Amino acid sequence: MGEFSRPTQLDEALQCMKQGSWRILAGGTDFYPAQGDRPISESLLDLTAIPELRGITREDSGWRIGGLTTWTDVVEARLPAAFNGLKAAAREVGSIQIQNCGTLAGNICNASPAADGVPPLLTLNAEVELASPSGARRLSLADFITGVRKTACRQDELVSALFIPDVGPQSQGSFLKLGARRYLVISIAMVAVMITPDAQGKIAEARVAVGSCSPVAQRLKGLEESLIGQAAKSGLSEAVTAEHVAGLAPINDVRGTADYRTDIAAELVRRALERAVAPIGEAGPA
Repeated sequence: MGEFSRPTQLDEALQCMKQGSWRILAGGTDFYPAQGDRPISESLLDLTAIPELRGITREDSGWRIGGLTTWTDVVEARLPAAFNGLKAAAREVGSIQIQNCGTLAGNICNASPAADGVPPLLTLNAEVELASPSGARRLSLADFITGVRKTACRQDELVSALFIPDVGPQSQGSFLKLGARRYLVISIAMVAVMITPDAQGKIAEARVAVGSCSPVAQRLKGLEESLIGQAAKSGLSEAVTAEHVAGLAPINDVRGTADYRTDIAAELVRRALERAVAPIGEAGPA
């Protein structure tokens, strides 16, 4: 077995990273199941004793989500309606026990095409803060995840936080996921939406992201552009066409065929849009 370290401060963890190669451990909800009965040969850097990496805080220009923040933390946090999609996704991640331990940072670092947190984080324009012994840098989430199980995180870096830039106070988020059963399931397809209305109740900005239908979850830019200026109310789903999801690249696997994933992605987009505009329609124009 390699070395094991459980620092209590971020600086201490970064100093450890100067000394060889480490496997970063946060919630461990992916690491331990993948390990199985095999002996652990890697050196483990356990971050769970670093309080500065945990929690959700308000900053001048947005929200900071610490790298150790769990899905349960997200569910319980008081956040604007723009985060409703992320909260809904948090409730879909495994069981309650997994939600209590698993972290948002671990979810994006795992870089699975079916990572539940990625589509809603994309609609929030999330940025990833990477810390290393030489300093810190930020990348957009879209630039951070580069492929299946691949990220732009360097060997000497760890994800210290996610940053969510400010969104409009009237913005509404939503999230829908389809699996072979209701809970404890890997997605066949999933969709996150965020709608921002203007003072007249028209869509000023739309963000739509689809996961499990391409190597990396992706925004539907064509659909987003077509929604601008439309009334943010029931019936918006009629704007979605097959052309809007044609750029997805789903695969055939045991959970569904590529054609099925494409069809269901379009339907989930329609339903997620209706769910996002429902509270706006109830409130009426500002």
